[in-house]
Amino acid sequence: MPGVWFDELEVGQVFKHPIRRTITETDNVLFTTMTHNPAQLHLDEHYMQTESEYGQRLVNSTFTLALMVGISVNDTTLGTAVANLGWDEVRFPKPLFHGDTVRIETEVLDLRESKSRPGQGIVTFQHRAYNQHDELVASCKRTGLQHMKPKGAK
Repeated sequence: MPGVWFDELEVGQVFKHPIRRTITETDNVLFTTMTHNPAQLHLDEHYMQTESEYGQRLVNSTFTLALMVGISVNDTTLGTAVANLGWDEVRFPKPLFHGDTVRIETEVLDLRESKSRPGQGIVTFQHRAYNQHDELVASCKRTGLQHMKPKGAK
């Protein structure tokens, strides 16, 4: 099991996730249309070339958020998560474009044992996404409920 048990996490611990992902036009268009988002920013190349400061379509920020969290799962919560409790302070300081490659880092910000769920704890992660130029393109805090290591588990 790749994930980490709640009681194996430490505040300040940083995960530099090895998976990197180049975002394609298909990723952006498919995600945008699957979520019924009609924004010209993501779908209309001509509009973006002629009417926007960017000159090209932007990657859907909700896709960026999902990718940022998804890449983190294998190293942090795969097989150890009970539930995702929420996302806070979601930010997109720079846009992503088709062909950009993202890498993700995750930092453990806070840990507390659950008062109502024995054997579980609440963890707050800070996820950060960077493009191929090492520019911060997205960040969020994610709070989740996580299992503690079962007695006798290795």
